[in-house]
Amino acid sequence: MHMLLVEDDDRMAQALATALARRGHTVRRVVRAAEALRHAREAEFVLLDLGLPDLDGLELLRKLRTVCDLPLIVVTARGEERDVLQGLRAGADDYVVKPFRMAELIARIDTVRRRTRRTAAPEPLGPERRVRTGDVEIDPAARTVTVDGTEIRLTRREFDVLALLAAQPGDVRSREEILDRIWGDAFLASSRSLDVHVAGIRAKTGRAALVRTVRGYGYRLGTPDGPDGANGPDGANPLNGANGPDGR
Repeated sequence: MHMLLVEDDDRMAQALATALARRGHTVRRVVRAAEALRHAREAEFVLLDLGLPDLDGLELLRKLRTVCDLPLIVVTARGEERDVLQGLRAGADDYVVKPFRMAELIARIDTVRRRTRRTAAPEPLGPERRVRTGDVEIDPAARTVTVDGTEIRLTRREFDVLALLAAQPGDVRSREEILDRIWGDAFLASSRSLDVHVAGIRAKTGRAALVRTVRGYGYRLGTPDGPDGANGPDGANPLNGANGPDGR
């Protein structure tokens, strides 16, 4: 697999390149955001440091998501919860904080790859036909979501979560099932990541009731009536701790 490594620290870049090469990956290392954008379409996977000399890594991540939909893991020293949430909201598939064990990073790369293959597999995550709930329409074939006729741009994983819920409207999907289907491994995937992506769906569509929280279990597709606030009718905000990583 061809890996694009965006890392300005020579020592870290050498360690990562060596470890990845031992697993049979070809690594192209770049230092600047402009180089990353230029070579992104040639890669199959991206490892992205956020501390770059010419552009903040989060801004680069947003730019990358406008030109490609590659599997991408942020690898950075920024470890505050706010930083992790910002990275996931910007479109990262996973977020690893330095220092880390190389075995953990390799495991997370494998997990993201499995999830990507499952998404591309013949078995669909969502329904074959368009699903409409309230003024929201989900088109799995085109991978689009419209609200009151206006297309809303979701990240790949945000769409996958929504499409999975739309496959059986009204049925409750457990957190473990969603993590396993979307992230590829319910053990390695972060339950907090799921909460962040649900919050992103609610915020971007402006329909908090679109994804309903079933406390202590999971989520289901709801029927939004119109613009609403940060919380749905069930009063569940996935980022307030009510249904956090241990909210089972």
